[in-house]
Amino acid sequence: MKKILIINAHPDLVSYSSALVAAYKKGALASGAEVREIAIAELSFNPNLQYGYRQRVELEPDLLEAREKILWAEHLVWVYPIWWGGWPALLKGFIDRVFLPGFAYKYRENSVWWDKLLAGRSGHVINTLDQPPWYYWLINGRPGYHAMKKMVLEFSGIKPVRTTFFGPVRNSTDATRAKWLQKIEKLGSQFK
Repeated sequence: MKKILIINAHPDLVSYSSALVAAYKKGALASGAEVREIAIAELSFNPNLQYGYRQRVELEPDLLEAREKILWAEHLVWVYPIWWGGWPALLKGFIDRVFLPGFAYKYRENSVWWDKLLAGRSGHVINTLDQPPWYYWLINGRPGYHAMKKMVLEFSGIKPVRTTFFGPVRNSTDATRAKWLQKIEKLGSQFK
């Protein structure tokens, strides 16, 4: 049984991202996966890495539970909008506070290299956009895509990482959104 963690990183739980989470979950459960969820907006934590890496701050209970879920999972699904080319601030704070040295990675002594402590897991990033995906790719260079895929997930050993973009959401019709939900449900059923 595949163990899937779905992370809703939209700060507004009444959003299209929540509908995408529900569709992915429906497909995954129908195919026999075990699914757990994190809705970052429901967590109680300080998103500010107050002292950087100079001084550690104790993790709040919600972040400790989030870490347990990440370690449990074989496949992590991240759902969030692209704002200003990147991810919502709440997601950045979650990553800053959870993906710390000793959990997500560990630098090797006297080396520029590191150990990827979350290896053995795969990922899927599902993003909504207010621009066509081709424009985000060709004109803007997909900065949020590269930051999440390369600098967070693959840096921590999570790979392969699949990415799905939907947009422009702002101008989309109900029929288009329903079609996107069907696509995500199918991807969930295939554990992608």
